[in-house]
Amino acid sequence: MYYTWAGSPVGRLLLAGTDELSLIAFSGGANSIAPQAHWKPSDAPFLREAVAQLDAYFRGARREFDLNLKPTGTAFQLAVLNALTTIPYGETRSYGEIASQIGRPKAVRAVGAANGRNPLPIMLPCHRVIGADGSLTGFGGGLETKRYLLDLEGARY
Repeated sequence: MYYTWAGSPVGRLLLAGTDELSLIAFSGGANSIAPQAHWKPSDAPFLREAVAQLDAYFRGARREFDLNLKPTGTAFQLAVLNALTTIPYGETRSYGEIASQIGRPKAVRAVGAANGRNPLPIMLPCHRVIGADGSLTGFGGGLETKRYLLDLEGARY
């Protein structure tokens, strides 16, 4: 696994993968991850491009990402992650709406759990999923980060 660090307004981000991006981790918050001992620091093209696209996103110059992503998870988790990619920039969906979208309308809590295990936050925009009442609920990078990302995109919540 190769990795690099990217600076951002929400703190340092750890980016990792083998030949495609498979992980973005916040340097703080509940889902903070550090590079494993066997990972190698790298300036691989896929990592450089990911850093460049994240930088453009944070500058407001990019609304969609154009990278080969390799998320991992169960079939259910991958269905949830795929549904996240359909939420337009600046919009939000509830956990219930995502559950209905993937054909599992009663699996609201499971959608929340899958959302929480998103290995590629920001690019697979789990920050765009909010409570049915419009409240900001859990986010691996912390609620301040979630609020920052939604405000950056001009989302109403």
